Amino acid sequence: MPNIHEAKTHLSKLVSRVEMGEEITISRAGKPVAKLVPYLGAPVRAPGILSGRIRIDDDFDAHDEEIADHFRAG
Repeated sequence: MPNIHEAKTHLSKLVSRVEMGEEITISRAGKPVAKLVPYLGAPVRAPGILSGRIRIDDDFDAHDEEIADHFRAG
């Protein structure tokens, strides 16, 4: 487990190890404080993934003015 100074000095080597799948914990005063892990990428967003699973009523916004009145000054 490298300490912070070693991690700064050898960051390129540590990143290379992480790219190969290794997880590396960095310590300060012998206590773990950070972990370098492989980046797996952002989750894939798929349009329409909730299609058929949620429903919005046609009149979902029918009470907008009534609700807005509660927030108006006066």
